[in-house]
Amino acid sequence: MPNPFVHIELNTTDPAKAKDFYSALFDWQLEDMPMGPHDTYTIIKPGKEPGGGMMKHPVPGAPSAWLTYVGVEDVDASTEKAKSLGAQVAKEVTEVPGMGWFSVLFDPTGACFALWQPKK
Repeated sequence: MPNPFVHIELNTTDPAKAKDFYSALFDWQLEDMPMGPHDTYTIIKPGKEPGGGMMKHPVPGAPSAWLTYVGVEDVDASTEKAKSLGAQVAKEVTEVPGMGWFSVLFDPTGACFALWQPKK
């Protein structure tokens, strides 16, 4: 399938509470990875693809929300195409060192999604 969902991420106001809830509800493996001196990214390993993650919401005051990532071959071109079709950019193309690049957009109806280009 072209452009599959490749990653699903929870941006949460309370990572500890979210980890307790989802680990009790589902049989997911959760693995914490440090992201600097004060932040942690929790990898979600559900046993089947796509996997995911959870972290403290990066926007102060924003509500907890799930964010889906769609795989693309060229994140720059796909971000520009989305903009030409009426999307608004919430986060410009950003590199995740050693992993790939992503952007976060709002579609013309206001739904939030992300694009992901893995490093080859």
